[in-house]
Amino acid sequence: MNSEQLVVAYLIAGVLFIRSLGGLSKQETARRGNLFGFVGMAIAMAATAFHPRVDAYLVIGACLVVGGGIGAVVANRVAMTQMPELVAILHSFVGLAAVLVGISSYLAPAEELEGVEQLIHLVEIWAGVAIGAITFTGSIVAWAKLRGTLSGRPLLLPGRHALNGLVAIAIVGMGVYFAQHPGTDLALYLLLGMTALASLLGVHLVMAIGGADMPVVVSLLNSYSGWAAAAAGFMLANDLLIVTGALVGSSGAILSIIMCRAMNRSILNVVFGGFGTGDAKAPAAGAVDQGEVQEVDAEEVGGWLKSSKNVVIVPGYGMAVARAQNAVHDLTKNLRDAGVNVRFAIHPVAGRLPGHMNVLLAEAGVPYDIVLEMDEINEDFDETDVVLVIGANDIVNPGALDDTSSPIYGMPVLEAWKAKRVVVLKRGMSAGYAGVENPLFFLENTHMLFGDAKSSMTALVAAAS
Repeated sequence: MNSEQLVVAYLIAGVLFIRSLGGLSKQETARRGNLFGFVGMAIAMAATAFHPRVDAYLVIGACLVVGGGIGAVVANRVAMTQMPELVAILHSFVGLAAVLVGISSYLAPAEELEGVEQLIHLVEIWAGVAIGAITFTGSIVAWAKLRGTLSGRPLLLPGRHALNGLVAIAIVGMGVYFAQHPGTDLALYLLLGMTALASLLGVHLVMAIGGADMPVVVSLLNSYSGWAAAAAGFMLANDLLIVTGALVGSSGAILSIIMCRAMNRSILNVVFGGFGTGDAKAPAAGAVDQGEVQEVDAEEVGGWLKSSKNVVIVPGYGMAVARAQNAVHDLTKNLRDAGVNVRFAIHPVAGRLPGHMNVLLAEAGVPYDIVLEMDEINEDFDETDVVLVIGANDIVNPGALDDTSSPIYGMPVLEAWKAKRVVVLKRGMSAGYAGVENPLFFLENTHMLFGDAKSSMTALVAAAS
């Protein structure tokens, strides 16, 4: 395959990647989008493998077999509840790849460059390694937090902003010397030292972010990994890698901005604010009494559901943890067969990964057309007979609208409390992932169905049949 054919193959692959992103924007076309992405990557890999400059077929084949095998095993074994942490760890691989590509490009350049071209290439190496190192270690910390290995509580060191600023200045300053003195032993040591500094910066940045902001962090790390891939593309003079990285980086940044708007916060506030503990517990003795909760059993809720005209289900991370989506589907089917109008209300930051709830419901076979975003359904709660809140907390907290002292004040939420009845499925009365108490639980029209979400939903399926 000559250079012209390679360019054509890369162009076709790039178009397929764009079509893939377009398909992934809607549930109805997500499968097609995945297929476009798969075909595009297959074309890109085949075109690269048959390029005249490539001859290490044994190594490439071994890597494809081993990597593909690991990917297939992981894809089959990882539960949907573990998808956020899987995505985070996959981002770390992209960051590590950028670091390795950058260092190898410096040690063994593909061609000798001089003057401005050499300077640009050195800047590409420096930026690519820095972004890759931050992505690598930051993603590992995010993975550990999502997995529960590390606490979700933010690590807020004294003078942390000044510390981050000093590290950033040091990285830039070292980069200036590196670009002016290529090929020296000191330049190599500076590159390795900068890698270590950027890695520490990645750890510190994500350690300072609380558990409540982890969905945005995952999206932001996705953006970082895209820019790291684009930087690797510049270092390798690979147009397709540049295009692909830019697509991932820009789409991840846009998604992060959308999610921040859904939380009424800025990206800078998320990255440097340290909001969300992830370790919140029930109020201690002596705390302000908000009232008594009204506990209810599955039989009574089943009766309410059967006699309803309009039912809205609000899924949260509790549904994912309990793996209750199939029981939710069964309840939905039974109620719709009985003539009840059942719909789902999805908050942009529900779960711990963008689109987490949508994927779970699609996996269970819930029709796409009854799964609605917050802006599409919020005005309909006034006419809703029963709202089922399954393991969600912060996204249905009325304090976000009327309690100026609440940490989530100003965050757009699903206004479930406007319905005639609200039934909240929870294990207990602990606060949500953000560690914020929810006055919804104490309202007159709210009833608590305590227990594991899957067991409670199974009981509701039987009661509503």
